[in-house]
Amino acid sequence: LKEKTEDLKRERRLAEDLLHQMLPKSVAKQLRKCQKVEAENYDQVTIFFSDIVGFTSIAASCTPLQVVEMLNKLYVCFDSRIESYDVYKVETIGDAYMVVSGLPERNGTKHADEIAKMSLDLVAAVHQVIIPHMPMGKLQLRAGIHTGPCVAGVVGYKMPRYCLFGDTVNTASRMESTSLPQKIHISSATYDALLTDDAYEIEPRGEIEVKGKGKMKTYWLLGNKNYSVQN
Repeated sequence: LKEKTEDLKRERRLAEDLLHQMLPKSVAKQLRKCQKVEAENYDQVTIFFSDIVGFTSIAASCTPLQVVEMLNKLYVCFDSRIESYDVYKVETIGDAYMVVSGLPERNGTKHADEIAKMSLDLVAAVHQVIIPHMPMGKLQLRAGIHTGPCVAGVVGYKMPRYCLFGDTVNTASRMESTSLPQKIHISSATYDALLTDDAYEIEPRGEIEVKGKGKMKTYWLLGNKNYSVQN
C-alpha cells in the first residue's frame, strides 16, 4: 500500500509539472478546483516577440519533419535559457516566440530589465543552434519589445490557454515585424523603462511608420554594459 501511495504521488507530481509547463501555477490551481479564472489587469508589463528571418523560404526547402526538428532545437535552447530570468513564456506560434515579464507574478519595475537581458541572450543563442539539414546555414532572429498595460486571462474550455490582450501586445508584435535580422527593436516606452538603470547600450532608430500606429520613435537595444551573453 505504501509503494502504491508513493507511485500515485509521483504520477501526480509529473502531471502537475506538465500542467505548470502550459499554465501558470496560480491558474492551474484554480482550474483543478473547478473554479472560474478571473481575467486580471496589469498596469505595466514588458512583452517580447521574435521570429525567424526568412522562415517561409527555409520551410519550403525542408521536409515537414525537418521543420519540426529545427523549431524544436531552437525552442529547447530558448526554453532552457529563459529559466535564468523572471519571465513567463506565453506561447509559440509557428516560428514566433512570445515571452512576458511582470505577469502572472508582478515584479515591480523589473520587467523591462528582465526582458532586455533575456532578449540579448536569445539573439546571441540563436547562432549556437545547429540545424542538421542546414549545416552551413545560420538562423537569424528578429526581435521586438514593448512596455505597457495589458489584461491576462484563460480562454477556452478544451485545451485552455493563458492569453494576453491589449494594445501593448499589438505594439510589441509591431516592434518585431518592423525589426531587422539579429536586431532587438524597442519602443520609446521600453526605452524609458530601461533608462532608470543606465545599464544598456541603446541606439536611436528614429521615427518609423508602424502599421496601425502611425509614426513611432523607436530604438535598437545593442547590449548591456555590465555583462556579456556571447557564450
